[in-house]
Amino acid sequence: MSTLRFPENFVWGAATAAYQIEGAATDDGRGPSIWDTFSRTPGRVHHGHTGDVACDHYHRYADDVALMAELGLKAYRFSVAWPRIQPDGSGPVNPRGLDFYDRLVDALLDRGIDPIVTLYHWDLPQSLQDRGGWTNRETAEHFATYATAVHARLGDRVGTWTTLNEPWCSAYLGYGNGVHAPGERDPGAAFTAVHHLLLGHGLAARALRAGGADTVGITVNPADVRPADPDSAADVAAVRLVDGLHNRIFLDPLLRAAYPEDVLEHVARIIEPTFVRDGDEKLIAAPIDLLGINYYAPTYVAGRPGGAGGSAYPGTEGAVEFLPPTGPLTDMGWMIEPAGLTRLLERIATDHPGVPLMVTENGAAFPDKAGADAPDGAGQVVDADRIAYLDGHLRAAHEAISRGVDLRGYLVWSLMDNFEWAEGYRRRFGIIHVDYLTQRRTPKSSARWYQEVISRNGL
Repeated sequence: MSTLRFPENFVWGAATAAYQIEGAATDDGRGPSIWDTFSRTPGRVHHGHTGDVACDHYHRYADDVALMAELGLKAYRFSVAWPRIQPDGSGPVNPRGLDFYDRLVDALLDRGIDPIVTLYHWDLPQSLQDRGGWTNRETAEHFATYATAVHARLGDRVGTWTTLNEPWCSAYLGYGNGVHAPGERDPGAAFTAVHHLLLGHGLAARALRAGGADTVGITVNPADVRPADPDSAADVAAVRLVDGLHNRIFLDPLLRAAYPEDVLEHVARIIEPTFVRDGDEKLIAAPIDLLGINYYAPTYVAGRPGGAGGSAYPGTEGAVEFLPPTGPLTDMGWMIEPAGLTRLLERIATDHPGVPLMVTENGAAFPDKAGADAPDGAGQVVDADRIAYLDGHLRAAHEAISRGVDLRGYLVWSLMDNFEWAEGYRRRFGIIHVDYLTQRRTPKSSARWYQEVISRNGL
């Protein structure tokens, strides 16, 4: 059986996010975030689940790092909780919050694991939201100050810095359709948030660079948007619209220093983009060394008069139909199509040559229940569906590399089962099973499979 080898020095790792795993919601001076508020609002999160305890990683990080080392991970992408560093989002820095990440980084380095820091994975300090959150330009400026403070403490040991994780989710799901914190439902606010998130990235990237950061990047979740009928002009036009709202509105200002004209025209139908000031696009396009790509599923659309549109795509109502997923689905109801990853990576490499890429998230939720939840004789949870998903997507990533894409690494989502945002604890993405009552960690079959992939640098 032939073996697919990945490039030498290919980075193998896993990813998590602070609010999803840390717990310790009020420990050591941490202030409230928008997710603390949102999860306590009735009807927002499944069964009223919160991240108050989550995986208790704040207290169990040493054991978790030991598990990472056992699996052979070369890198660990984690996010810093802004409310731990600046409880009010601005003002004095809380040294006890930084102390935790000091300990975590040292533990990782002691085990030979490269820390990859994400500065913002959705847990905005609530006090900043009270002043408008990402609809307020000042939040972007505060973000750069926060980035400077974190880098000042960790920059001597952390080489790779990611500013934002999936600003599409922060803007459209947080301010557009309200399914994520802070739960606002205002299309104009969503577009305003898009711009200020990107501005925050640009300002933070410059601050990190000025502080001597080695590698600076941002992580996006671009969509592989496909037409229901490639021969239909209406469907192709729908792809163009959705691609603009999901992909080009982020990638073009980041990598071309300008918003696409067709996207600006669409935005202007909903809100006059006066929030874009002269010079902003140049600030957003601060040079980056790495573009993180999060991929889970493709998006199929059709252009149809009276189409329902998508609540996360302002202005698509009455013109676009988002097709329901087909074929085998994950527990999130997401379509499984590894070829979409190949297409996406190749498209970005073609459109924006010279920018190194990394798959910073890829994975799937599957139910670990009804017998499959119980550890087998090897002390594992059997999750063959997840192995098949990861195998298919790693082969898709390898195919992109074979086509000339400069792909530097792959980080599985997620290291462990965790608080899955509005889904609470009912969706399990981890390659390590977490018993939330006992906090016992059990590597699943997928973890052992991934361990072997890493050890041979291939499939």
